[in-house]
Amino acid sequence: MPLYETTFVARQDISQHDAEKIAESYIQLITSHEGKLLKKEYWGILDLAYEIKKNRKGHYYFLCFDAEDAAMKEMQRLMGLNEDIIRTLVLRVDSVSKEPSPMMQKQRYGDAATA
Repeated sequence: MPLYETTFVARQDISQHDAEKIAESYIQLITSHEGKLLKKEYWGILDLAYEIKKNRKGHYYFLCFDAEDAAMKEMQRLMGLNEDIIRTLVLRVDSVSKEPSPMMQKQRYGDAATA
């Protein structure tokens, strides 16, 4: 099965618990289509580069999964319908690293990880 990475940004005015429920619903969708979650990261509430739908910040989630194309397309469709999600990005990748993403390393070690 193909490997995918997806990042989505949820509105800043929902709680972290609500953002977690949104992520869990997509994980459930992936597993119901016989896919497998490989990595899940919550990057926190971060500033947006520009205002989107009157939001200046958002809850960032990063998911890596192994799933059929149909599961990925259904997930993209549902993300587009969800009013709490303001941006999404889904990429097909060749491999998924077991290490934390650069965003998580930056949070853990501060700016020293990027130097």
